[in-house]
Amino acid sequence: MSFFSSDIVQEEVRKLSELQKEVYSNMFNFVLMDREDKLKHLETLEELIETQKLLYTRLSLSDDPEARELKKHILNHAVSMGMPSNTDLNILLDNMKTLLEDTKKQVDKS
Repeated sequence: MSFFSSDIVQEEVRKLSELQKEVYSNMFNFVLMDREDKLKHLETLEELIETQKLLYTRLSLSDDPEARELKKHILNHAVSMGMPSNTDLNILLDNMKTLLEDTKKQVDKS
């Protein structure tokens, strides 16, 4: 069975897509949101990062050629956006999560 025919992977990809749509649709309204909506938005963004991290880990562990190709594409895209070629994407995602936690604390104080 190929990597992408797995029910688990298909569900993660579907969830990832839904979370991305939700985050992107609210992204530009963040400054206008009240405290509760901001916290909800940040929690959705945190869930998106966790889902990305899980899928990336699955890609990294897979021997499937399509999974390897997608991982390579993700890394090439990251480099084209200015990240060093030796960047560990899991560390980047962990750092993003830490930044989100700090932002949630700031929003919670306001």
